[in-house]
Amino acid sequence: MSAHARQLSSADLQTQAPAVRQAFAEEALRSIKELLIAVNVNGKILFCTRKAKEKLKIRSGSHLKNTLPEFWPNVQCTLKDGSARSDLHFKKLNRSFVGTIIPVTDQQTLLGALCLFEDNWKSTEISRQMLSVPELSREFNEIFNSCSEGLWICDAKANVIWINTASERLNNIHRDDVVGRNMKDLVREGFVDRSATLEVLKKKSKVDMIQQTRNGLKLMITAKPIFDEKGRLFRVVVTERDITEIEKLHQELKEQTAIRDQFRTHMLEMQMAKLESRRVIARSPCFVNTLKQAMKLSKVDSTVLIEGESGTGKGLIAELIHRYSNRASRPMIKINCGAIPESLVESELFGYEKGAFTGAHREGKPGYFELADGGILLLDEIVELPMSSQVKLLRFLEDGHISRVGATVSRKLDIRILATSNRSLESAVNQGEFRLDLYYRLNVIPIRVPPLRERRDCILPLVYHYIQHFCKKYNINRPLRFSPDATEALLAYPFPGNVRELMNLCERMVVMYEGDRVDLKDLPKEFFSYKKLRPLPFSLELENQPLHRILEAVEKHVLKNAMEKFGTQARASEALNVNQSTIARKLRKYGIS
Repeated sequence: MSAHARQLSSADLQTQAPAVRQAFAEEALRSIKELLIAVNVNGKILFCTRKAKEKLKIRSGSHLKNTLPEFWPNVQCTLKDGSARSDLHFKKLNRSFVGTIIPVTDQQTLLGALCLFEDNWKSTEISRQMLSVPELSREFNEIFNSCSEGLWICDAKANVIWINTASERLNNIHRDDVVGRNMKDLVREGFVDRSATLEVLKKKSKVDMIQQTRNGLKLMITAKPIFDEKGRLFRVVVTERDITEIEKLHQELKEQTAIRDQFRTHMLEMQMAKLESRRVIARSPCFVNTLKQAMKLSKVDSTVLIEGESGTGKGLIAELIHRYSNRASRPMIKINCGAIPESLVESELFGYEKGAFTGAHREGKPGYFELADGGILLLDEIVELPMSSQVKLLRFLEDGHISRVGATVSRKLDIRILATSNRSLESAVNQGEFRLDLYYRLNVIPIRVPPLRERRDCILPLVYHYIQHFCKKYNINRPLRFSPDATEALLAYPFPGNVRELMNLCERMVVMYEGDRVDLKDLPKEFFSYKKLRPLPFSLELENQPLHRILEAVEKHVLKNAMEKFGTQARASEALNVNQSTIARKLRKYGIS
């Protein structure tokens, strides 16, 4: 059928038969997109729309009483009294509907009724939403105004739509002064120094910036664009956070960190310069072995206990471990445990919080442990550490945590511990002066630094090294030599003060002696009794003595002296740089017990 045939004019309809006009009218009514039915005076359904047929499960020709029994009494009343009725609620197929009944008359003759229905869920939801809009608006206003962060909402042209109470406080402005105004004008008039909203409109993406307010506050600004379903930007939401105090605290922290780092760097430079200026003189096998142990331990992070008499160079061993370790770029903090007053030991080692005690710094103070974080902490003369501080040191060695004096929380540190002692820690434990559990924690890898009397091969090289060092230090250009008698005395002297005593002697000779040859009489008087070394028990000039006899006599003499001096085969073998089995075999050979 052509379009022309389908489109009938009103004149055409007038000329059609009544049956055709009735069919057209019924079809037009059925096409209405509402729930509509028509009944005659007897309640028979004459026609219904397609939507009513689908939703209410009814059909033309059926009786309304059977199809909608809950709604039929209302229709029956209208068919009797001819009055319209509305807001009639009923249920069908577990859904709620609202109905309206309109009587149909012709010259005051009641022909039937039209029943119009509406899905009650849809109307209820719309009503609920209409009722809740003001409530939601008030709720959102309360929520946004209760936020501690500032909030601005602008449109796509940078006009301010709304700001919350926090923004009024942060910017020292009133909402009425800025709402409805453009951000360009607010920037020009000095309300703000720069606008994140304008940046978002340029970039069409999120923007973060720092903003300075008129009242001196520093704000962290985050602005985000809001797009509609077509991808068009129609809102900009800006949040503000006051970072003035955070910035101030951050600056103070940076200053304190800079001071601490400067202090640590300065200490590291001093330590490296000091170490570079000192040559390690090692000629005796026992001391060479000690240096080898130190170099090996520098590659690991184990706790090391360095024991030895005063002046033997325990600090030098610790510096070597630090220099060749993977912590060489960080400082080695050295603490003399015996030089700090007992009442201040804990606060100096572990630091304290502000107000921890009378006289404390207002902002608190980091301790030596915190300064050594990432590096090495050298606890010199560890045996002098008070018992109360030994407990905290033990806890740190167990879990790596320390607590400042007055603090309620602990902090984790990465520190390697080196400890030195000129006294036997084992003896201190037996005397009740040192904790046994701490001793075992420290004594992971012990190193013994031999005294100078056990490393006589190092004496003359050390003497000439320090003579040269002090001549250079005091700008003295004359050579300084020692006579054979003076040399014998130096080699025989036991040096109870070890290398420190030898250094003092060399400095005294350089400064006080004016000649270029030092004789025995120029040495301190305590050296006089060591003019000659202990003679051999025979004369090397005896005739008719075969060489192997002379060598055996020398070997026997050396072994006897070694056993008298060191007491055990193990220590004698270490000093003579031979195996213990060799010492045992030769002792049996010469009958030395």
